[in-house]
Amino acid sequence: MGKAIAAFLLLVSPAWAGPVTVLALGDSLTQGYGLVQDQGFVPQMQKWLDDQGIEARLVNGGVSGDTTAGGAARVEWSLTPEVEAMIVTLGGNDLLRGFDPGVSRGNIEKILKVAEAKEIEVLLVGMKAPGNYGAGYKADFDAIYPELSEAYGTLYVGNFFAGLGEGSPADLQAYFQPDGIHPNADGVGRIVEALGPRVIELINATK
Repeated sequence: MGKAIAAFLLLVSPAWAGPVTVLALGDSLTQGYGLVQDQGFVPQMQKWLDDQGIEARLVNGGVSGDTTAGGAARVEWSLTPEVEAMIVTLGGNDLLRGFDPGVSRGNIEKILKVAEAKEIEVLLVGMKAPGNYGAGYKADFDAIYPELSEAYGTLYVGNFFAGLGEGSPADLQAYFQPDGIHPNADGVGRIVEALGPRVIELINATK
């Protein structure tokens, strides 16, 4: 009888009762460049979720130096069967190299198409282009993320660095490593605090 009851409970339990597996697909910002292992974005976000009592397992799919093309090339095999949701943070290296915004848009759209086909919930995290490429370039690049998010029905955050605030470059430098590109441990902590609630929304969207 006990075995029969256990089998029945297993059948009626919701499929999402266990931790939700979330792939963080990104570049060095996701990978944790320049930081010890527990200070990177994924470990800090994992701890933040744990502290909120959220049952989730984050997989670090960050590759330093990766572009949107690299993400598009590896998303198919990165989305292993246990993955139910994905955070996409790509585009920073496209900006550093001055890639055509149309190319970046096409690559991110490929990622979202794969996620859609696999019925994976997505949180798309945007990047803001600097002004030195010109107003037209900035407008075209900045539009990629909100437009694709709307088209594919993803959750959306406009800027990975939003949690650092709106201070002057000198003020914000306190949250960056000496290269001025990658956040330090304190900077990552602020980014996690800002993004965390949206990650919870992403996890809840899988249920």
